[in-house]
Amino acid sequence: MDITTQTSPPPPPADNTAEGAVTRAGDRIFAGLSRGSGILLLVVMAAIAVFLTVRSVSAISKDHGNFLTTFEWNAALNPPVFGIAVLAYGTVVSSIIALVIAVPIAVGIALFISHYAPRRLATPISFVIDLLAAVPSIIYGLWGAIFLVPHLVGLNHWLTDYFGWTVIFKSDNPDAARSLFTVGILLAIMILPIITNVSREVFNQVPRMHEEAALALGATRWETIRLSVIPFARSGIISAAMLGLGRALGETMAVATVLSASSVLTIHILDPAGGTFSQNIVAKFGEADEFGRNALIASGLVLFIITLLVNGAARLIIARRKEYSGANA
Repeated sequence: MDITTQTSPPPPPADNTAEGAVTRAGDRIFAGLSRGSGILLLVVMAAIAVFLTVRSVSAISKDHGNFLTTFEWNAALNPPVFGIAVLAYGTVVSSIIALVIAVPIAVGIALFISHYAPRRLATPISFVIDLLAAVPSIIYGLWGAIFLVPHLVGLNHWLTDYFGWTVIFKSDNPDAARSLFTVGILLAIMILPIITNVSREVFNQVPRMHEEAALALGATRWETIRLSVIPFARSGIISAAMLGLGRALGETMAVATVLSASSVLTIHILDPAGGTFSQNIVAKFGEADEFGRNALIASGLVLFIITLLVNGAARLIIARRKEYSGANA
């Protein structure tokens, strides 16, 4: 009687390399280039920070005003007096106005593109949104100065008449529309593509099963979005808003074209007063001497730190959700 013996297949060759080790030459080269690129980026950022710090210290040490609380900016005086109080206030206020206007509109557009619009309509809308992001800042500034400013005079009068009691919208000269409010509207238009595109991508990552489960339980489309889509995408929406905030904080040419800056700090956002870091730098850099440029660089260092903090916070919020980090891909 023939006895057939079944032999098991030979075991695979033992892998003597450590888990995750790179063995191929191409992989080693790619890993080295990627690591080198990351290190180079850190070196460049560190070099920028060192340059700004060194030039800033030499200017701040000779400042006869308080750099953080002085309203005036006059580095050409003898002795020089300059501070960032008005600039920091104007930068933050105009950026907040931009966020308040842009975020609801951008989220609504993103929801329309991802959940409501048919494909033949969603594609051209997405294309137009992408084109808005490619428009240069100076074009926005020229449009704002020539078209937006004159057309905001009526809105300023309306806000002053009906909401002047809030003090914020009270204005002694509503005909002068070159204010932080105008800057905020212009910045809202400029950051709209960033917030829309990021929010749209986040909405598209919502698990389809969540939406189908809500619909199967009898939820309407809006209830599905409110209960399944928005809770999942909340972190992504916040991150998109903070990325837009980073763009608004550092905007230069558009703000310089629209805003009538001054050293006056007021809570009346319709009055032509205040200024921003970027606007002050572009307005005074050309006529400044060596010390004046160092003083402007000191204000740029503050803006650099604020922007890093904002973008770093956005990355931390994204990292809290594994859905956006690729861990579940």
